[in-house]
Amino acid sequence: MAPPSATLRRQLASLLVVRCSGHGRDGQRRYPRWELRNAELRRLLEQGVGGVILLGGSAEELRLRCEQLQGWAGQPLLLCADVEEGVGQRFEGASWLVPPLALGRLHGTDPQRAERLAERYGRCTGRQARLLGLNWVLGPVCDVNNNPANPVINVRAWGDTVPAAAALASAFVRGCQGEGVLACAKHFPGHGDTSTDSHLALPVIPHGRERLAAVELPPFQAAIAAGVASVMTAHLQLPALDPERPATLSEPVLTGLLRRQLGFEGLVVTDALVMEAISTAYGPAEAAELAFRAGADVILMPADAEAALDGLERAVQAGRISPERLQASLERRRRALAQCQAPAQAPAPPGDTPMAALLAQLEQLVSPQEQQLGAELLALSLEHSGGATLPPGPGVNLIRLDSQLNSPQLPARAPALLRPAAAGYGARLLDGHSPSPWSGDPGAPLALERLGDGPVLLQLLVRGNPFRGSAGGDEPWPAVVQQLLACGRLAALAVYGSPYLWQALRPLLPPQLPAAYSPGQMPEAQALVLQRLGLEANALEGGFTD
Repeated sequence: MAPPSATLRRQLASLLVVRCSGHGRDGQRRYPRWELRNAELRRLLEQGVGGVILLGGSAEELRLRCEQLQGWAGQPLLLCADVEEGVGQRFEGASWLVPPLALGRLHGTDPQRAERLAERYGRCTGRQARLLGLNWVLGPVCDVNNNPANPVINVRAWGDTVPAAAALASAFVRGCQGEGVLACAKHFPGHGDTSTDSHLALPVIPHGRERLAAVELPPFQAAIAAGVASVMTAHLQLPALDPERPATLSEPVLTGLLRRQLGFEGLVVTDALVMEAISTAYGPAEAAELAFRAGADVILMPADAEAALDGLERAVQAGRISPERLQASLERRRRALAQCQAPAQAPAPPGDTPMAALLAQLEQLVSPQEQQLGAELLALSLEHSGGATLPPGPGVNLIRLDSQLNSPQLPARAPALLRPAAAGYGARLLDGHSPSPWSGDPGAPLALERLGDGPVLLQLLVRGNPFRGSAGGDEPWPAVVQQLLACGRLAALAVYGSPYLWQALRPLLPPQLPAAYSPGQMPEAQALVLQRLGLEANALEGGFTD
C-alpha cells in the first residue's frame, strides 16, 4: 500500500538531485539554464528534495554554500560535484590535478606506481571534498577510452586499456571513500567507444555481449569489488542489451546487468536527465519514471523537478512503481549517507568567532603532501622533444582554446599569455568567438595574413569536453603544423590536454624544434611546459611556479 500523498511526495523528492551554483547569489550563476535560483532551490529543499550538485565558486564559498543548503533542508543531503580532476577543477583554491588519463599512460610502464598515485589522487579529492562540505564525488570515470575520437570522455578516463582503467579507477575509489566521501563509477555500462557526445545526441554502442564483457564492464566490476558506493548510468543505446531504450531507462541494463549479473547493491544514479540524449525524446516526468522503473535510485538533474516528481507520484499511485521498490531505493540512500563522514568542525580558539575558526581551517585545505602530489603528477606526465628554445620575438602566440568565456585555464595572468608576451610574442586567440582563422585551403588551412608577422608559438589547449562535440580531431592541426614549417614560421609547439593530438603532431616536427605536452591545461601545467620551451617565470604571473 502506498504511503499518504504528502509522505509519498516527500519520499520521492528525497531521491532527486537538482543543480545550483557554488556562488551564493542568483546573479553569480554561470549557467542559469541549469542552476536554480535560490528561492526555487530553497522551496524544493524544504519540500524534501534530497540532493544538490554544485559547480563554481571558491573553496570558501562552497563550504558556506553547503552549510546553507543543509540549513534549508529538513534532512541530510547528498551534496555532490563533478570533481574528476580534483576539487580545484570546479572550485578555486583546492587542488586541480592532471586528468586521470595521464595515470593511465603511466600504468603501461609502471603499474604499481600508477596505482599508488591513483589512490593518493582519490584521497586528495575525498579529503578536500569533505572539508568543503561535499559528501559525494561523481567519479571515477570507469569508461575505457579506446576511441581517440571520443568527444566527451577522452582524458577524463583512467585508461584507454582495460587493465589501466580497472586498476586505477578502483584505486581511486579506495582512496576517495577512505576519506569518508562517496565515490561514483560512471558511465555504466561504458561510454568510452563512441564518437558522439551524449550531452548533444544519443550515442549507439553496437557491440555484443562478449565484447562488453571483455572491454566495457571490467572497470565497473573492479570498482564494485573495491566497494564503490554508487554507479552512474550512461545515456547511450546498446541494441545487444535493449533495442528500445537508452541504458539510463533500460531495465535489462540497470536491473538485469548491473544489479543481478554484476551484483551491485549500492546507489544507482542517472546521468543528468537534462542532457539532450534523453530530453529530446522523453519529457521530464516520463524520463524520471522510466529511469526509476529501470532500476535507478536517484534522479539527477531532471529538466523540471516538479514535473519529475509528478510523474513519479503518479507511477506509484497507479501501481507501476511498487511501494517495496520505493522503499528499497530509500534504504539504499540511507545506507549511502551512513557511510559519509561530516566535515570536521574546528573549535574556535578563545576570543575567536566560529567564522575565524573555519577560515583558519580552510587555510590548510591543500596539505603539503597534496601540493607534492600535484607537482609529481605534472612532472611525470610531461613529454617534450627538441633541443632548441623559443627564439626571441617579435612573434605570434597562437592559442587554441575551447572558449575564452568562463575559462579557468586561461586567466589574465596565465603563463600561456604572460611568458610569451615577455619574449615578444603577441597573443592571438582562436576560441570559437574570434574571427575564423581558416583559409579554406586544406593544404594551407591557416590564413597567415591574419596572424601578423614573425615566428609562431602554437599552443593547443584541446581535449574532449562535454558539449564541445569533438576532441579536436575535426580541426586540421597536422596540416597547420606542416604549413607553418613549410614557410619557416613554426618556432615551438605546446599541446595541453589530448594525448592523441600530441601523438599525431610530434612525428611531423623537426628534431630540434622545441615542443612539449602536458595532459593538464591548468596554469601550473602551462608553467612547466613553457619552462621546457625556454620561457621562464614572469613576475606578473599569479603565483604559478615551474
